Amino acid sequence: MSTAKIAAMKNAARVHLKINGRVQGVYFRASTVEQARRLGVTGWVMNCRDSSVAVIAEGERERLEELIGWCRSGPPGAQVKEIRVEWEDSKDEFQGFFIKR
Repeated sequence: MSTAKIAAMKNAARVHLKINGRVQGVYFRASTVEQARRLGVTGWVMNCRDSSVAVIAEGERERLEELIGWCRSGPPGAQVKEIRVEWEDSKDEFQGFFIKR
């Protein structure tokens, strides 16, 4: 295994986000998928019944922090009022990043 691969594994994390505000109906999920794929993180995004958006993402912590930063404003039209961030250990369970239904 390469040194870079070992370093990435040691830096791997998982984050659970709960995003509140005007975040449904503004392409938040599709834009989150684009951002996550661009950053090389895996996981999912979904609309919740309480009008929030939930995200679970795994990857290098630095990349996850970039995704969180993007989620703080979201795509044009979104109005993020609050974002709850919970860090966990990576479970390495996802193959890509997708919209969960």
